Amino acid sequence: MRTKAVVIPAAHTVELREVELKPLGDDDVLLQTTLTSISAGTERMLLRGVMPHPMLQFPVVPGYETVGRVIDAGSNARGWVGKRAYVGGNYGFIGVNPAFGGQSAHIVAPASHLTDIEQLTDEQGVMLALAATALHGVDVAMLESIPGQPRVLVLGQGVVGQLAARFAKARGAHVTVTDKFEVRLALSVADVVVPPGAQSPADQPYDVLIDATGKMEAIASQLMSLKKGGRVVLLGYYERIDLPYMPAFLRELTFAVSKEWAPGDVARARDAIARGEVEVQRLITHCLPADDAPRAFEIAFNDPACVKMTLRWS
Repeated sequence: MRTKAVVIPAAHTVELREVELKPLGDDDVLLQTTLTSISAGTERMLLRGVMPHPMLQFPVVPGYETVGRVIDAGSNARGWVGKRAYVGGNYGFIGVNPAFGGQSAHIVAPASHLTDIEQLTDEQGVMLALAATALHGVDVAMLESIPGQPRVLVLGQGVVGQLAARFAKARGAHVTVTDKFEVRLALSVADVVVPPGAQSPADQPYDVLIDATGKMEAIASQLMSLKKGGRVVLLGYYERIDLPYMPAFLRELTFAVSKEWAPGDVARARDAIARGEVEVQRLITHCLPADDAPRAFEIAFNDPACVKMTLRWS
């Protein structure tokens, strides 16, 4: 079966072209995509040609945020037919690298990789990967180990930072956020929003710093705002860890790395969204037809007002 997909044939090039899907296996499903989302972090690296091997093998179909409806299935997965689901990519292309393969009009994937989203909208469902990432980061922050109300500083209000702040607040934390763009701060639900260029309030030190900027310099400037024994969660992606030692020494800080999500986190994030504990749909600021994919990638990577770009497939 042939289908339409976003393809990156070489660095700095985005195309929409036909690709070949592998036949369904007994445990696979065929999902007709309704909505996908562009990751401004992962897919920016992929488009620049700096994604670590073996994911970077051109030509490549990007994307790991896909929702749609199952329209066919192998003999062991027939129970999924007709259901709406989230899936983190495509496992069945011929002649093109599926890393991660989600930006496709149809998806072939093992049924075990699907998450039921019958209780969510498409817009809520397409946010599950980043919601699970943020949820895992807040888990790594270990807020439940802090006496009283934890004080949390979140650096960066892109989607992951927004969601980390939401999950921290849902756990009872007092949350302060920073970002260099006012348009992102306007979407924040934090207790304290620090305007661009301003210093975070110094009236009381923070228990936890969660970085969602991916910038060492952003973290370095805030280390002394943590209390003694404070915790720093690295929730971005970094080429190197390069931080001044003296602030960490004086504060006896703990540094923790959060890698995507753990088993069960996607379902936990889905359930938290369904219960209304965290709001995600408002973070989708832009949506274009899939046929406009090249322009959508350009906007997603270069327009500060674009917090989250989605592509509508059907």
